[in-house]
Parts: sequence; structure tokens; C-alpha cells
Amino acid sequence: MILSRFSPRNLVRVALREARRTRSDLWIRWTNWRVGRIPTTTAQKPVIFFNASTRISFISLNAAYSLISSWMARAFGVPVIHFVCQAGMSRCVLGTDHADPHKALPCRVCIKRSHILYSGTQTQYFRYDPSPDQSLALAELKLEDLYQYELPMPADWLLPAKTIPLGQLALPAVRWFLRRHNLIDNESTRYLYREFILSAWSMARQFYVLVQRTDPQLVVVFNGQFFPEATIRWVALQRKIRVITHEVGLHPMTGYFTDGEATIYPIEIPEEYDLGPDQMVRMDAYLENRFKGKFSMAGIQFWPAMQGLKTSLLKRLECYKQVVPVFTNVIFDTSQPHSNVIFKDMFAWLNHVLEIARNHPETFFIIRAHPDESRPGKTSMESVAMWVREKSADRLPNMMFVGPDEYISSYELIMRSKFVMVYNSTIGLEASILGVPVLAAGLSRYTGYPTVFFPSSQAAYLAQCEQFLAADKFEAPPEHRRQARRFLYYHVFRVSLPFNDYLEPAGIPGFVFFRPFIWSKLSAEKSATTRAILGGLFEGKQFELDDEFMQKD
Repeated sequence: MILSRFSPRNLVRVALREARRTRSDLWIRWTNWRVGRIPTTTAQKPVIFFNASTRISFISLNAAYSLISSWMARAFGVPVIHFVCQAGMSRCVLGTDHADPHKALPCRVCIKRSHILYSGTQTQYFRYDPSPDQSLALAELKLEDLYQYELPMPADWLLPAKTIPLGQLALPAVRWFLRRHNLIDNESTRYLYREFILSAWSMARQFYVLVQRTDPQLVVVFNGQFFPEATIRWVALQRKIRVITHEVGLHPMTGYFTDGEATIYPIEIPEEYDLGPDQMVRMDAYLENRFKGKFSMAGIQFWPAMQGLKTSLLKRLECYKQVVPVFTNVIFDTSQPHSNVIFKDMFAWLNHVLEIARNHPETFFIIRAHPDESRPGKTSMESVAMWVREKSADRLPNMMFVGPDEYISSYELIMRSKFVMVYNSTIGLEASILGVPVLAAGLSRYTGYPTVFFPSSQAAYLAQCEQFLAADKFEAPPEHRRQARRFLYYHVFRVSLPFNDYLEPAGIPGFVFFRPFIWSKLSAEKSATTRAILGGLFEGKQFELDDEFMQKD
């Protein structure tokens, strides 16, 4: 293994990648210099860009989307300020060592990358400024106390809130880092939680000074869930400053921007909008690839291969009256505050599913773990596989578990099902498109539209599930299928903004290099993405591709 790292082929590959990175860095510096020469409009208040949870040494998709969007704003004549970490946290989401949280952060490498990304720009760096009094106050708290930890608002802060909810602001990041929804109350967890809270408080104080001094018209942050961005977003909203959040889009090399919470992917689709013949063809081509597992998100290919159902499984299915696939999701997507509106969390839902299966021996339930649950480097520490072992769920005669590394086709399962149970993954939307009834248990990007059955309470959910199981036959309303196709098309092709004119894959999943591009590609006249970004930032429009682009594409 060690020798293979130094093989001629690998050395050439590394050398070529470093050459591309050098070219990318030079292009970033040149573009920063070029946009810096454009006069700003004095009547315009500045825009603050911030993303401290997107990268360390290589440039991630979201770090790139943020920088390119700032270039578009500067090319439009709007002053831009980058709020940038310079060893500004005692522990951070990406730099903390999972094996040893006390280990020093790789700040030197990160700062070096920041100096390249923001060379020649108007930058406000922040450093970690610990609060000794708060460190002492946090030291003796139990985990349940950290959840609700708040600090009184400083007397000189002109904000309406009386306290700042640091415990809640840090919680999603703690859960993501530990890959758990239900945290373990031990010193390691409490240490990480305390350091995230202290870092958030340090950032909040420095960011408040910045907004008081600069009075920005808006703030643009990465998804707004990790504690650095969540804290900045909270302070800005308290200060009545508009906040834009962004995430990866559903198409490769696309980004999604919104006035709302980007991880929910809120979309406003005009009531009169529907798919025409050309859109239908485009949608069908996209779905054909997706149903074969040929898609990626954030540079991650979830399905290395997709296998059909084995003969042994097909024979097993014939022994039961009906089949119900149960699709779970990864921890972070089910642990965000907005997801759990019917059940406390995904595992609480699965406990009910297990009880339902016990009460319905005539029905075969197939629990399908999300393929991303065992991704190297991001393996869930509280997984569906662990839940199955703990509950002995797969010992039930009428229940089967399909692990994250088993690549059997979810779509073949759907086509053989009476209905589908999902928490909040995109597979629910796809099942509706296939014409199969879907019962959703968690809030998702598509539950705001009539695409699935989404009861308003736990009692209503359980009653509807019993109704579906008892019915001899039932079908989803045709409207579910139409709305699901309409929603997915809008999501993939209109609000997922393409950045491929500016970026190319770095050869590492989720990371990119900047490619040399024609300068006019930053102008609204030449770029539909620029028009969408500028329209969203400065005209209050939804960040979406315009009709002119859609007709040409």
C-alpha cells in the first residue's frame, strides 16, 4: 500500500493535480484583482459573505459558489466584505480530529487557503477570543443543560432578543460531527459541545461589531445549520438584516440559493407552471439515468452499481400479501431542527414501524438504509444498521434489512410495493413519480407540495398507515405524480444554478478547481447564473434560471 503511493503512475497523477491547483489559485488571484478594479456604487450598502464550514485545504463546491457569487456582486458594482476565520474557533466542524478532539486544529493550512481565496478583497478576519467566565460556567453542565444553554444579551447590543440560544445554535453541528442524533452524555461529547458554544459566542461578538460598523444590506452564508453560519445568521436576522443561505443543487456543479433555509430547499413554483413536451422529454431522460443510479450530489456518487432483485428475494416476496419498503435517511438530513415535526427523530419513527410490522404479519417490510450511511470518513455512528441489531428487527419473519453497501435497486422494490414509507429522503419524490403511494414521516423539500401523504400528527400518521395496510387496493391521487414531476423538474433544472462555466472537478469527491473562463461570463448579459444570483440578491426574486435561458437550453 505504501509503495503504491509512490508508484510512477500515482506520482504523475499527484503532480498533474498540483499543477491544476496552481493554475486554479492563480486564476482566483487574477479574478480577485480584476473585480477589485471595478468601482463600487457608493449608494449601495455592502454584502457580507461567510462560509467557515466548507473547506480546509482544497476548495469545496460551496466555498466556490460563495466566492463566485461574491465576484458577481462586485462585478455589478456592489461592495463585498468577506468575514473570514483566522484561527477563529477553538474547535471547528471540519478541522476537529474525530479520534482526538483535543488535538490542535489545522489552522495554518486553512489560513493559507483563505489568503489565496480572498487575496486583494475587502476582508474582515476574526480570531478566537475566549470568554473565561463562560468557560467556567459551561464546565460543570450536563449534556441536557448544554442543549438549552443561553446567554443574556449584552446591554449594548441593539437586538430585540433578550438571550442568545448558543446551545441550540451549536447542536446541529455537534450531531453532524459525531454522526449521531441522540448524543451520549460523556466528557468527550460535552467537551466538543462546550468548545462549539464558546467558539460561537466569540464569533457572535466579533460579527456584531462588524455589522454595527458596516451596516450591510444582506449577508450570504453556507447552509446556516453548522454553528459558525448558524450563529452569524442568527445575529444578522436579529439585526433585521436579510440573510441568504446556499447549498449544493441536485445537478452536478450546481448551487442552490434561498432567502429561507437552504437545507429545506424551499421552492416557490408558480401555480400556472406545468411541464410542456420539451420539459417532459428532458425530465424522462433525467429520470431514466436516476433510476439506474447514474446521478451524484455534491460530487458523491451514491450508487457505484445498481443490482436487480435476486431470485431468492422475489420468491420470499411471493409469500406475503403485500410489500412495503421503508426508506431511511442519513443522520444529518434527519437531525436538522426542521425535519422532526411528527416524530421526535427517525429512530422514534422506526420504533413505530417495527411495532406496525409485528401487528401485520401478512405484510413484508423491507427497511432500506441510505447508501451514504457508510461513506468512508462520514460513517454514521448512530445508524439504521445499529438500530436493526439493537431491536433484532431483521429476526422478524416479515421484515428484511438492506444495508447501505447493498446496491439492490430501490426502484424495483418500489414497483413491487403496495405503498412506500419514507422519512424525508428524495426517494419519496421518485416513488410518487413512479405512481406509487408514499407515506412520509419527516418534513422534506417536497412535503410542502401535494406530492405525498404527509399527516399532520403522529396519531394521524399511524391511523393512515393502518388504513393503507387494511385496504385491498388503493392508488395515490394522480395529482401526486404530476406535482412530483413538476417539483423535481423545477428543483433540478430551474433553481439548481449551473457553475460549470467556472469550475471543474478536482478529482476528489466534492472538491473543485477554478477553470479559466471568459470574463463576460460574470456579467448578467452573458450568464443566466449571474442573472439569477443578482436578481435574488438585489431584486428579491427567487434564485432561478430565467425563461430566456430555459428556452435556449
